[in-house]
This record gives sequence, structure tokens and C-alpha cells, in this order.
Amino acid sequence: MKKPIPEKSKSPYGWWIATIVERYEHFDEDKTKLNRRCTAWMNTVLIKASDREEAYRKAIAHGKIGTGSICGPEGGRQGHWVFEGLASLLPIYEQLEDGAEIMWEQATNITVKTVKASVKKKKELECFQDDAPDSTTSSDAQRR
Repeated sequence: MKKPIPEKSKSPYGWWIATIVERYEHFDEDKTKLNRRCTAWMNTVLIKASDREEAYRKAIAHGKIGTGSICGPEGGRQGHWVFEGLASLLPIYEQLEDGAEIMWEQATNITVKTVKASVKKKKELECFQDDAPDSTTSSDAQRR
């Protein structure tokens, strides 16, 4: 007999949030060395699906879209994007609208000091980092 799917693993409105993991791999890398450095992306996407199985299939398919796209040169070397898999797949429990909660994280046994340290001033928030280098490169634009 199949176990019922817990409510926490269902999306009442059919929306899911997936984190897709991709990395850039140079063609001339030693692929046997797992400690080599790379550029990686964790892309968070919305998925419309009736259940977690469909959401999983769609997230995997979405992640594979850029796989094999030849890009570069990054640092003067040609390479391509590799889809590694999913880091997260979560149901969205609320109807999507302004202010809808789409993700949450619970921390237990955490100090107040640590909680306070996680809060950023407006100018420290990512979307206000106008002086920071743009992380979107021509290689990134090509693969999208």
C-alpha cells in the first residue's frame, strides 16, 4: 500500500519553487579532479505543476535546457554549461500575489545575536549593490 503524501509536500495552488544547480566546465579541464574550481549557478525558478512528481520532471527538464551550450571564452578558455541537478524543490502554500510567502526557513536553538546579524541594511541588500561588478557575463547571456 502506498503511503499518503504529507500535506507539507503538496502545493494547494500548483506552484513550486526549484533551485537548479549548473556549472561552467572548460573543455580542457581534468574531469577526474573533483577539487578543481569552477563557476556555478544556483538558479531559483517557479514551476507550475499539479503534484511533486510533475514538478520534479519539469524542474529537471528546465535545468537541462542550457546543458551543453558552448560558451566562452571564460578566462580565455572555451567550455560549456553542465546541469548538476536540483538543490531544492518546495511547494508554495499560498496563492501567488503581492506579499505571498513563497519560501521559509526555520532555525532552532539559534542565538539572538546570530538572528540579528542576518539582517542587512537597505544598501547591503543585493538589489542595491550598484557598485558591485555585474555577475552577468557575455557567456551567461549566451547560455540563457
